[in-house]
Amino acid sequence: MALGGFAGLLILLPLLAGMAAWLEIADAFYRSGALVFGGGHVVLPLLEAEVVQSGWVTPDEFLAGYGAAQAVPGPLFTFAAYLGALLPGINALAGALLALLAIFIPGFLLLVGVLPFWNQFRQWESAQALMRGANAAVVGILGAALYQPVWTSAIIGAEEFALALTGFLLLTVWKLPAWVVVALLAVAGVFIPLQ
Repeated sequence: MALGGFAGLLILLPLLAGMAAWLEIADAFYRSGALVFGGGHVVLPLLEAEVVQSGWVTPDEFLAGYGAAQAVPGPLFTFAAYLGALLPGINALAGALLALLAIFIPGFLLLVGVLPFWNQFRQWESAQALMRGANAAVVGILGAALYQPVWTSAIIGAEEFALALTGFLLLTVWKLPAWVVVALLAVAGVFIPLQ
């Protein structure tokens, strides 16, 4: 039933989206949640395509919310609540709740639907190959999410590039804790002139 519900919503919501604004919102966030495999950051380009390219949210609002979501603990999917609160034509609280529910529901339906078959499924060679392929795709999507919109909006000059490279080296070569790197780069960022 859960797998049927997952597929049914994935098929029906796009067909019904034109009937009401709340269905259009539910469709956009449900599809984003349904197509994410491998981690929260994979949802970033999907959400950007749904809310920024449609004109619901400006690129600056999107990046501000993404930055805030990175500053607090919790899953990146909660970013959907922020985006839902910004959507035009719907109450902010209702939009936040609708977006949050719509992005989380596909994962719950898949979990409940696949769990009884998981041990058997993961032993199949074709399933293992499928998971390896999905993992490789996730790496590509994460690279795309890093580049657009994060890299293209944050790295606008040589100073920003040098700061990002320094942060990468501090994390990977010198193995400093992430919070130390964030603090150091935040202080260093103060000295980069605004353009």
